[in-house]
Formats: sequence, structure tokens, C-alpha cells
Amino acid sequence: MFGFLSGTAPASTTETVDDVMLFIVAISVVLLIGVTVAMIFFVFKYHRKKGHKPVDIHGNLWLEILWIGIPTILVLAMFYYGYLGFSKIRYIPEDAFEIEVTARMWAWEFNYPNGKKTDSLYIPVDKPIKLTMESADVNHSLYIPAFRIKEDVIAGRTTYLSFTAETIGRYDIACAEYCGLKHSMMYSAVIAMDEREFASWYDSDAQNDSADILNEEVPMAQLTNHSLLVEKGCMTCHTIDGTEKLAPSFKGLVGNKKIVLTDGEEREIIVDEEYIRRSIIDPNADIVKGFAYGMMPVQTYNLNDDELLEVIESIKSIN
Repeated sequence: MFGFLSGTAPASTTETVDDVMLFIVAISVVLLIGVTVAMIFFVFKYHRKKGHKPVDIHGNLWLEILWIGIPTILVLAMFYYGYLGFSKIRYIPEDAFEIEVTARMWAWEFNYPNGKKTDSLYIPVDKPIKLTMESADVNHSLYIPAFRIKEDVIAGRTTYLSFTAETIGRYDIACAEYCGLKHSMMYSAVIAMDEREFASWYDSDAQNDSADILNEEVPMAQLTNHSLLVEKGCMTCHTIDGTEKLAPSFKGLVGNKKIVLTDGEEREIIVDEEYIRRSIIDPNADIVKGFAYGMMPVQTYNLNDDELLEVIESIKSIN
């Protein structure tokens, strides 16, 4: 369970957090045993059948010093030990390899300095890593259980996380902040590789190693033609093959009639470019009947003007 006991800690942060946790647990166990033993001892020693009469104790200076001093020292020791671990985790070495992370409902995107984009986090072992994280919609939280680290990814803010993987392997990434209907499916993985293997992967020609795990039935060759839809997270809820999951499919969408809810009232529309634009800028203005209110966040901060036009043209072309 604990990396330092087996000698194969997955990351530098694993032992740091485990040591602090064990220290606090050890103090708690000692206190629990002490209180339990004292309680049992007093139950028998001062049992009413033995004729002991209770006596109030007044003004015992040493007793008051002990029951205030000892807990204070223990709490300060736990705080100090925890702060040392926290400082180590938050320290970012100057030679840290920086990777930009974008969180969106319900997927992770990792952007590398050379332009690579992946949905899994590929890193070399024994190399400090800095994750610079932003959210494209709501609040998320990047959690790597094996590394014992978690950091919130807040909409409208940039947060960071630093660690060094020490053992080659695959480690789960989860979202630890409820972010909507498919929050429980927002999983990815850290792929810790040998330095040479990572260098070979990093320098390879492939620029986008993302696998659209929510649309496995759709060939990647088709998705490549609509790469911005994949990059911006549109394919998390929409499809291009006509099936409907969390949102209408893009296939054959333009020119079709749809029943939408506008201010609670049903009306029939014909999907055109203006409707698509409005659905991106204000997705809750006209909700297609049968789909939930609030499922799609506003995309104005996720798309610039050129990207908005490209997304609209991509959707129009899927007919």
C-alpha cells in the first residue's frame, strides 16, 4: 500500500504524503490506546462498590499545564511535519518539464511544448513535471491517487501541480470535483516512461495522440477531418454518425427540423448556421426537446472568432 515500504514509490510525492499520514495516524493510535486504557483502569479502580467518594480537584497548575501543553505540542508537530511535506510538493524545480492541461466536461487534454496533444499524460521518470492547468467550462480537480496529489482546476483561473515520477508504469487520473452528469467517467492515465522511450515518443511525427474514447465506434480517420471538434471537447457529447447520446448528433443536423424549448415554450425551427452559432454562444436559449437544460456550458471563452467559424463550418459539413 505504501510506496516506501515496498521500495517502489511511484512518485516523489508518494512517500512525502504517506510519511505525514503515518505520523498523524501513529499519534492518533497512541492517544486512542492511552485514553482507552485510562478509561478502563479508572472504571475498575474507582468503582462505586469499592466505596470511593469523588473529590473535586481545584487549582492543580501542573495538571492544567499538561492537558494544554501536550495537545498543543502534538498539534504543532503534526502541522510542522505536514507543512514540510506541503512545501516539498509545491516546490517547482527550475528544470521542470511544463505541460499545459485543459479540463472540460468530461475529458482531459495535455498540451506539450512541441505541439503534441494527448488525452493521456505521457511523462519521463526522474524528471520534474509541472502541470499548468485551466478549465474550459466548470470546476474540475486533477487527482492522481498513486502519487497522492490533487489540485483543483478552476474555471477562469490557472492552477499548477508539480511532481516527479520515479517508477515506470501506468497510473490512473480521476476528476475529484463533481462536474456534471458523466463526472464518474472523467478518467485518464499517467504513462511514466523511461527517458529514452519518452524522448522517442516526444520527437515522433504524430502531433495528436488523443483517442476519442467516447466515440470508439467512429474511425479516427473521420474525426481527423474535424480535429477542432475533438480538441474543443465537442465530441464528448455529440457524435458524427447519427447516434444521439448526451446531445444531438452533428450528422445531418443542418437543414433538419427540430423542436426546441425557448423560455419553456415549444417551437419548431430549421437548423441553420445562425442557430448553430446561437447554440454555441448561448446554449440554453433554444434547447432541443428531449435533452437536459444546462448540459452544455457557454463556449465563448473556449473559442475565438476564427475557431467559432471553423467549428460551424465543420458541423455544416457533416451531412
